[in-house]
Amino acid sequence: MRGTHVKRLWGGAVTAMVVMTAVTGCKAEEVNGSSGAEPTGAKGAALTAVDSLEVKGRAPKTGYSRERFGSAWADTDSNSCDTRDDILKRDLKEVKFSGGKCKVTFGVLEPDPYSGKTVTYRRGRSLVDIDHVVALSDAWQKGAKYWDGSKRIALANDPLNLIAVDASTNRGKGDGDTASWVPPEKKYRCTYVAAQVAVKKKYGLWVTSAEKSAMKKILTSCPAQKLPTGGNPTNAPSRFRAR
Repeated sequence: MRGTHVKRLWGGAVTAMVVMTAVTGCKAEEVNGSSGAEPTGAKGAALTAVDSLEVKGRAPKTGYSRERFGSAWADTDSNSCDTRDDILKRDLKEVKFSGGKCKVTFGVLEPDPYSGKTVTYRRGRSLVDIDHVVALSDAWQKGAKYWDGSKRIALANDPLNLIAVDASTNRGKGDGDTASWVPPEKKYRCTYVAAQVAVKKKYGLWVTSAEKSAMKKILTSCPAQKLPTGGNPTNAPSRFRAR
């Protein structure tokens, strides 16, 4: 699934439109963000929203595959750039492109929200991941298994559910929910959990009792945390298909 200072999707920054001029080769562009959520809402909305989530047990993982959520990084917002490059443009600083305004070849993740360190992105090297804040496997086990393909594709490509992060830190997450994994960077945990709550509320995904307790424990430490909103519609255009 990043000059002026890049405003992050989470943590209270208002997402702005990408402002670009024509590029040639790998000329750097100034980027203020592309598509995505606007973290708005009443004071304490994230903590309040936890109680609106349905509590159920985790369903079996049987039948899950990435293909159930469509082809990776589909251009569901029809801006002619794939979703991964959209998120790289939004979240990285010092962004450089190749062959136009979509293909991100370089950028700096400063700081990485999960670890707090600075990570340099160069295309073709696996140092930056685009993380699904609510992992697709977790979503499958908490409601997405019963959706049609259009809704699953939407979730997989929704900027509300995507963030650029350090790859090595992200690989330790797997399909964990709040009860089993939160970012090592403690300063980011409230915004991370608020994002998970927002995605699960938007798509009608349920939580386990342990997950809900973990969400409330973290958000109680930051009771003014707002609930991110926005992102893409919850159904992808009909031209996209999932298995």
